[in-house]
Amino acid sequence: MAREKIKIRKIDNITARQVTFSKRRRGLFKKAEELSVLCDAEVGVIIFSATGKLFESSSSSFITLWFHKSSHITSFLESKMKVKKAY
Repeated sequence: MAREKIKIRKIDNITARQVTFSKRRRGLFKKAEELSVLCDAEVGVIIFSATGKLFESSSSSFITLWFHKSSHITSFLESKMKVKKAY
């Protein structure tokens, strides 16, 4: 029997939203780790929660790559944050 599809929309219940965020965050980090191992790729994931808390996960050598490209990545993140604040 197939699983029922859920509609993707904001969860109104704050507790349920936080639980879903935590579970999906762990799942996303696991998928990123698997992608790194299977494809020998440098993977980094940055997530900001609704409260602004930062969560990150990365492959071991991604940190070195991050520092080499940090000015480009920082300007990219700043531009995305400005767009979000405009809404």
